[in-house]
Amino acid sequence: REKIWDYMEVNNLADFPRPVHHRIPNFKGSHQACCSVKELDAFDRTREVKVDPDKPLEGIRLAALQARKTLLVPTPRLRTGLFNKIVPPPGATKEVLRKCATSQGVSNYSVPVGLDAKMQVDLVVVGSVAVSEKGWRIGKGEGYADMEYAMMVATGAVREDTVVATVVHDCQVVDIAEELLEDHDLTVDYILTPTRMIKTSCKRPKPQGIIWHKISYEMMEKIPILKNLRYREKQAGKDVTLKDELPDFPYARKPRDVGTDSLRAKSDPPKALTTVYVGNIPEGTRVSEFKSTIRELSATPARIVWQGAQHRAFLDYKDKATADSAVSSLQGLSLGGNSLRVELAKNQRRKGQVEMHRNKSE
Repeated sequence: REKIWDYMEVNNLADFPRPVHHRIPNFKGSHQACCSVKELDAFDRTREVKVDPDKPLEGIRLAALQARKTLLVPTPRLRTGLFNKIVPPPGATKEVLRKCATSQGVSNYSVPVGLDAKMQVDLVVVGSVAVSEKGWRIGKGEGYADMEYAMMVATGAVREDTVVATVVHDCQVVDIAEELLEDHDLTVDYILTPTRMIKTSCKRPKPQGIIWHKISYEMMEKIPILKNLRYREKQAGKDVTLKDELPDFPYARKPRDVGTDSLRAKSDPPKALTTVYVGNIPEGTRVSEFKSTIRELSATPARIVWQGAQHRAFLDYKDKATADSAVSSLQGLSLGGNSLRVELAKNQRRKGQVEMHRNKSE
């Protein structure tokens, strides 16, 4: 990585934002490289394309919008979910579409996509720091592209024949030793550069899903949507043992429930609570069942206001960040065949309701 970053800076191949160190590097000629995506059969046939938010992929995002495809972009660092969908304003001109394809446009014109949305992505475009003609890829070292793909497998958004492409400068195409790769690393099928399109014919399997024994409690806290996916896979009978739970893990510990810090003392109620609304709760659902479910997702609130007769509940969290994390964890949750509606409550204070602390006996 350092060699690539240094080479691009020293030879003035890099483009804004600079310096390119510790980034997916933007480079001069990136838009030219992006234009060749239109030659891919996968681009022609797909209605939904997932493109990372990196600067050198701006031309791919623009091409997708101009072709009226559904453009999916990962949420920043996967903090609030998996995808956002870019929705240009009605009658958007080419100039407006160009703005929508920028990082600012991704922020201004995006709407979240729930886990239950039936997405079928035929083309995934990722950023890279280095890539080999064999299709082996190195990112900036944080593993988000690999994790995003694994989560897409878990949600059924990609199939075995989904095409993965990357856009790089020619100098980023290098030999990569296979021993540097692990089983969770994403490989690519096509490499687009300013001068050529390389079909890698890569035979190495792509990630087959989330490898839970490589996921730590710390990562679960950083990426709350993992709690939701883990709950689903556990319900499906899959082994979801985490890295910290393995017998030989030296510093095993229990995960911290969201919101537990705000229950230090019953006599000292939390201040400035943020409330989450949960609706479409099935008739006959017991509060104990509901509590057990959200506890499984590590989204336990400071307190619950249960309104089962109205098919809803209100969950109080210590602050907005904790509430946002809980909303992400609970997105797409189903109870009794009903997909629950989960969002920040419009009214943050409610009077005359019966509060039930999470540690109250049933």
